[in-house]
Amino acid sequence: MKQKKTYLLALIPFLVLCVLFELIPIIYTIIRSFVPEGEDFGFTLANYINIFTKPLYQKAIVNSLIISILSSIIGLIVAFIGAKAVHESKGKLNNIFMSILNMVSNFSGVPLAFAYIIMFGNVGVMTMIGSNYGIEFLANFPLYSIFGLLLIYVYFQIPLSTLLLIPAFDAIRKEWKESNALLGGTNFTFWTKIGVPILMPSILSTFSVLFANALAAYASAYALLMNNVSLLPIRLSEQFVGDLVQRPEFGSAIAVVLMVFMIAAIMIQNKLTVKKGI
Repeated sequence: MKQKKTYLLALIPFLVLCVLFELIPIIYTIIRSFVPEGEDFGFTLANYINIFTKPLYQKAIVNSLIISILSSIIGLIVAFIGAKAVHESKGKLNNIFMSILNMVSNFSGVPLAFAYIIMFGNVGVMTMIGSNYGIEFLANFPLYSIFGLLLIYVYFQIPLSTLLLIPAFDAIRKEWKESNALLGGTNFTFWTKIGVPILMPSILSTFSVLFANALAAYASAYALLMNNVSLLPIRLSEQFVGDLVQRPEFGSAIAVVLMVFMIAAIMIQNKLTVKKGI
């Protein structure tokens, strides 16, 4: 009993921080999203109606969802191959790979956007090489576009998803591979019939994390394209740091929409996991 009380006392600081910096701000944001713009009290759905009816914010929703889904899928595919390689390799090569992975996983945000600008910008290194040697794709690399932004998102999705998938491969037993080989199965058969189904809960969970990570990403997109691309996080920041007009009520509504998309991704992942019995 004393031990339980000790654990509860140790949890109090974390609970206080959780309530002060997570629960209360979320509740306040939700309440504020229903308040009419410029008012202290009241109730309205106008903020949400504007988000889903005005072309600017409709495009922001579409762009955010497309980039988040595509970058998550591409990141997962590359991460699966990388995590598989880590699982099957041993010794110094494994240690070197993990060191590089941990290093690049922390390279994101504004520094990552500037790195891409230095390499693929209008006067970037690879752009100049493409111009000098007649490589059309490099010379006219579409960095300042949705495609360029997608590449940046994929970059920071790959190391994150790889780190999340590596522990999942510990569930793959050597005996299963041997049994598959004895029964005449190929490596492709093993992964499609045994390996991937076993890893599916981890794959779905990783996808939901990647989706939320990309959906809320702001620094890289703003550093690369500023307000020239319509994304939900960028439209959200405009409501609070605008030079002329600040619209905190409308910004709160955008924040709630972002939260709803993230929660929906987690709920779909849980539904698929339960439905498949995994």
